[in-house]
Amino acid sequence: ICAVTNFCYIIPCLCGSAPCLLCRCCPSGNNSTITRLIYAFFLLLGVSVACVMLIPGMEEQLKKIPGFCDGGMGTTIPGVHGHVNCDVLVGYKAVYRVCFGMAMFFLLFSLLMIKVKSSNDPRAAVHNGFWFFKFATALAISVGAFFIPEGPFTTVWFYVGMSGAFCFILIQLVLLIDFAHSWNESWVEKMEEGNSRCWYAALLSATAVNYLLSLVAIVLFYVYYTHPEGCSENKTFISVNMLLCIGASVMSILPRIQESQPRSGLLQSSVITIYTMYLTWSAMTNEPGNCSSSMWLFRYTIQL
Repeated sequence: ICAVTNFCYIIPCLCGSAPCLLCRCCPSGNNSTITRLIYAFFLLLGVSVACVMLIPGMEEQLKKIPGFCDGGMGTTIPGVHGHVNCDVLVGYKAVYRVCFGMAMFFLLFSLLMIKVKSSNDPRAAVHNGFWFFKFATALAISVGAFFIPEGPFTTVWFYVGMSGAFCFILIQLVLLIDFAHSWNESWVEKMEEGNSRCWYAALLSATAVNYLLSLVAIVLFYVYYTHPEGCSENKTFISVNMLLCIGASVMSILPRIQESQPRSGLLQSSVITIYTMYLTWSAMTNEPGNCSSSMWLFRYTIQL
């Protein structure tokens, strides 16, 4: 409730009176909490704009940007030889530009805040205020990114994004493991304190639900993202991820692991398993070609 209340101050901070815009936002409440919410709002706004760039019909508007599409040709992507018609990828190129602008904005302020440990630091005022100018800066960088010459930009930023996504997934895995470990530890402690049957049933049910959903996901992957004539890559990734999840689940209950981590168990493995299934689905859904769910269902409908 407090977070929602603080979030209501975000819009007045951006569009309020001149003193508020030129100095610092001055709503009541925890300043650091409001700052986090506003930065989260900036990030959410950037993601929303990136999604808008992929809406059908936006490509015609994006091609009007001078030099953005190079006459319809000249775009290169890793793994594809030669040039690709820009009409096909113009929406994705726009997403790259928006994400580049947001990344540079947050990188700029992360460098500015190096070694800031207290709100008494003069730079903390910049961190907790000047929202109008920050919004204008983020907007200017993102708009300016659309006028960056094509050259190697798309290819280079592709690899930067891929590396960042890899690090992001690793961080998510660490946070998920920590969350599952805390969850398991909390329920085991309650089970040892009393009413052990109830908490044991709850722990077993949560683990079983996670594994059941993962199993259903694997079956659906084989049904909708593979077919007998091909899609060997999808089959390989589904099978490898499934085997890795089985291996992680078996390792979590080995005696040696239990001796080192007495509170480890199948709950943590089940959480990682269902998250792995989500990542597998996300990768296959965004895969170009004839093996995606929408393409396969379309062909199946035509045959019927």
